[in-house]
Amino acid sequence: MHHAALFTPVRLGGLQLPNRVLMAPLTRCRADERHVPTPLMAEYYAQRAGAGLLIAEATMAIAGHAAFGGREPGIHSPEQVAGWRAVTSAVHARGGRIVLQLWHGGRACHSLLNGGAQPVAPSPLAITNDEIHTPAGKKAYEVPRELRDDELPGIVAGFRQAAANALAAGFDGVEVHGANGYLLDQFLRDGSNRRTGPYGGPVANRARLLLEVVDAAAMVWGADRVGVRISPLNGFNGMSDSDPVGVTRHVAAELDRRGIAYLHLMRADFTGQHHGDVVTPARAAFRGALVGNMGYGAEEAAAAITAGTYAAVAFGRAFISNPDLPARLAVGAPLADPDPATFYSPGPQGYTDYPALA
Repeated sequence: MHHAALFTPVRLGGLQLPNRVLMAPLTRCRADERHVPTPLMAEYYAQRAGAGLLIAEATMAIAGHAAFGGREPGIHSPEQVAGWRAVTSAVHARGGRIVLQLWHGGRACHSLLNGGAQPVAPSPLAITNDEIHTPAGKKAYEVPRELRDDELPGIVAGFRQAAANALAAGFDGVEVHGANGYLLDQFLRDGSNRRTGPYGGPVANRARLLLEVVDAAAMVWGADRVGVRISPLNGFNGMSDSDPVGVTRHVAAELDRRGIAYLHLMRADFTGQHHGDVVTPARAAFRGALVGNMGYGAEEAAAAITAGTYAAVAFGRAFISNPDLPARLAVGAPLADPDPATFYSPGPQGYTDYPALA
């Protein structure tokens, strides 16, 4: 067997996994116009059930916060719960395990995708140097409305209900999306959070909303079925922070104290603007299962697991075009390349039509 360290069992909190090759959350925009998961999505996830754990794509916790052109899934309506139940049933029938990533887009949303509602954020700062896809074509990101402190308990309650809906939909746990420039990450980092008061200023305040959401999800699931994803260096969606190592250290220590299932750490920056080592402080502060992500090949992933840095590694793009990725890695088979033109297009092309090994 190639890369044997990837294929030993591992426990992430309350999740017992047969291997350490995780599928990272990947937005693919195959839900319907009501944000209801489709039978095509059930087929897609079931094809990839050989992963140690499937982390399902960013899913709207609260209605009215679409950010990906209108076809991302939600988990806030009975129809969406039923649609996801078909997905989890298909994955479980293939022997797989799947958790749902709970998400709020914050300032990365647009009024044209959300019934005219202005996006919300910690501070009235728009994403710059990028555009968003809307029904009217590409548009500049809008200046968001600053959320009031008295509105934030409602955000937390929305995430808690989403966690309960995920339980009803048959998931094996949830992952709180605190990464990539969406709402919880916007509060966490000082490049997007310029507010004062209990949710602004020092990192302990900026992390407050993320941790309140984690606690709310843990009330539903138990902490050992809740994962958290963070990306302290990632510049995607116009993000930055003056001290990403300090952010990493604080969040990791707080999550360690809570005993969550795993911390899912994105180690680098999509945009190439920000550099640094966030893995070392995360590993030092978080004694639980650390999951690595971003740019890992099988050899580097296996070495990091052998060294004790990670419990598992999450692979993204490779899972798009290789539905049987763990099997391919185990035998050293070549990997197919994905087609970026079909990442977000409707239908099965570039989604469920990538073949497995003969």
